[in-house]
Amino acid sequence: MSEARRIVETGYDSSAERYLEWSARIADDPRLRFLAELTGRLADGAEVLDLGCGAGVPCTKLLAERHDVLGVDVSATQLELARRTVPGARFEKADMTAVSFPDNSFDAVTAFYSVLHVPREEQGALFARIARWLRPGGWFLAALGCSEANGVEDDWLGTPMFFSSHAPDVNRRLLAEAGFTLVLDEPVTMHEPEGAATFHWVLARR
Repeated sequence: MSEARRIVETGYDSSAERYLEWSARIADDPRLRFLAELTGRLADGAEVLDLGCGAGVPCTKLLAERHDVLGVDVSATQLELARRTVPGARFEKADMTAVSFPDNSFDAVTAFYSVLHVPREEQGALFARIARWLRPGGWFLAALGCSEANGVEDDWLGTPMFFSSHAPDVNRRLLAEAGFTLVLDEPVTMHEPEGAATFHWVLARR
């Protein structure tokens, strides 16, 4: 396991409960708006992969109300919370850049604020793998980073955390190279407890 992955795993293992409390204080998080854009395009019973599912709230839980959901996360502690919170979904402990699925396995893949923990030099290859996992016409919904951040923040919710991202133009190019067509493409600023933070929201179709 790389040092970046170790930092992400141990960071979320130690901060899982704090992260839940912290994220609940973000009043203008747009994830439910974008989730509705995805679910409005999915039939009941669609097979959905949630990468970096965390504790399963709110998105994994909402997806599991209508769909067959597999949540993947690198943090065992987060997955313990998710299994209790979302008993109707399945969960697997894995690094999203190393996990493997057959081609054409899913109708949709989601990644809410999780790809930004993947080293940016690996994100294009991850997008290409996601495209292969999707059935033709399948959907990829993600909140990507949109800065040039690339390294460890020493004290994030009381623990070191690794962040890595590209500017939106690079995200768009990498998604296009992976075989995606962007349907929604919107940088959105929300207000975390510490201040404003901007993420690049994309809904893309294979």
